[in-house]
Amino acid sequence: MTVAAASAASVSGAASVVQSVDWLAIAPPVITASVALIVLVADLFLPRRHKPLLGWLSVAGLAAALACLAPLHKSARSTFCLTTNPEACSYTVDRFTLVIQLLVLGGALLAALLSMTETEEKLPAGEFWFLLLSSAAGAALLPASRDLATLVVALEVASLPAFALVGLKQGNRLSSEAALKFFLSSVTATAVMLLGVSFVYAATGTLHLTEIANRLADVPYQLDTLAQTGVALTLVGFAFKTAAVPFHFWVPDTYVGAPLPVAAYLSVVGKAVGFSGLILVAVIAFPAYADVWGPAIAVVAALTMTVGNVAALRQSATRAYSAVRLLAWSSVGQAGYLLTPVAAAAYSSDAQVGATVAYALMYAVVNLGAFAVASLVARSRPLNRIADYRGLYAERPLVALSLGFFLLCLAGLPPGIIGLFAKVTVFSATVDAGLGWLAVVMAFNVVIALYYYLRWTAVLFRAPEAAEAEPEPALAAARVAEGGGAQADPVAGAAGVLTARPARLAVPLPLALAIALTALAGIALSVMPQIALHFASISLF
Repeated sequence: MTVAAASAASVSGAASVVQSVDWLAIAPPVITASVALIVLVADLFLPRRHKPLLGWLSVAGLAAALACLAPLHKSARSTFCLTTNPEACSYTVDRFTLVIQLLVLGGALLAALLSMTETEEKLPAGEFWFLLLSSAAGAALLPASRDLATLVVALEVASLPAFALVGLKQGNRLSSEAALKFFLSSVTATAVMLLGVSFVYAATGTLHLTEIANRLADVPYQLDTLAQTGVALTLVGFAFKTAAVPFHFWVPDTYVGAPLPVAAYLSVVGKAVGFSGLILVAVIAFPAYADVWGPAIAVVAALTMTVGNVAALRQSATRAYSAVRLLAWSSVGQAGYLLTPVAAAAYSSDAQVGATVAYALMYAVVNLGAFAVASLVARSRPLNRIADYRGLYAERPLVALSLGFFLLCLAGLPPGIIGLFAKVTVFSATVDAGLGWLAVVMAFNVVIALYYYLRWTAVLFRAPEAAEAEPEPALAAARVAEGGGAQADPVAGAAGVLTARPARLAVPLPLALAIALTALAGIALSVMPQIALHFASISLF
């Protein structure tokens, strides 16, 4: 071969490994991450009085990322593909990706609106917005990931900032304790998942999900046990993110200790991250071992919905932070419903996972709305007990009606039609897959959930009491938890004497906007449930 020919062959070989990047496909996570860096740098130069601009910049960045989803719906797009196998790509945008990115970025946007007053009054603005946007960027990357390495990186980018967000309340004992518990349990789950990924790689020799599926279908006999162990351990990490039993124990304390907007973010975006990762690895990468993960996920789904609903049922209306704890345990119960179609996919076609996507859309809208109302009530009633919502209709009729609507959607009762339709969709997917026993467990749990959702809804419309408030010891305990000491409340009487209900506070614009947006979205989905149920037919192939 001549020198010229060798040079030409070298140039040709180099060109074959150079790829063009589809910038439009990767725009949503890239824009979110870029705005996070801009916010971090801008925080160094903005004077304190201009810090609120960082919040509006973050909201604008998330809105821009959402806008980039519109031109992507026409056809599936992939980038970062293997040159030897163009069908094995690391980043793919399809209907499943777009819906989850819509859910993630929309949830982050609403959480940002809830956080505006928190950053102005309690939290360091620059650090908060950087962490929130960084986590949202990882969450937007994950549903498009099609290899295990990218999945793990996306999962950790979404998770690591969340640890800091939970513990961002300075001097707050509950916040620090919640962050530590969240961090330790999550790190353990990640270590187990990485061990599983290494086993899967050892058995298949690849990290791309489609290639893993092909090679697991014909794995050598001597590597079968290794592959099964890897599949099980890999799913554990994603099960933790979904708050599935027995990986749910971090949820109540984390939601109570975290700032309420962060708890809302974790309940929706954190859950979407876990479920999208679980669906991708189970349905795309591990269909050959459906007989391993299918029954396991079905049992976990039954346990998760039962434990979550029974624990929510036991919440006392007068216990401190009982409203937040009820929402936390409710999110565990809802995770059980979301897991059910994933288990059904092992027994039927992968189209069953679309029921999870449709249900997740309904859950995200109404759960964020419930947290928005809880954030408003917490401004005047910091203990945030269910009893503190008594008479809310007399004080703020529209807010009470919104919360009542959100709770009825979660319960699956009219006028929350979308909640009913979403539950019917999940129930139908379960029955069609032949999991009759799981459908019975789900029906039983729906009945349990009706009680505590309706009990809270009834409290909203009860007549307010003339002097209803926390005893002074409860107030003192709350201040100790907040790191403020146990000083006597200037308006409180002697120990044990009830204090008067605090004066009604004005609703901040961002908080009012978040409540209005979620209420309108919930009404639109109830009037036209086909908007969400359209995604029940999503297929990953």
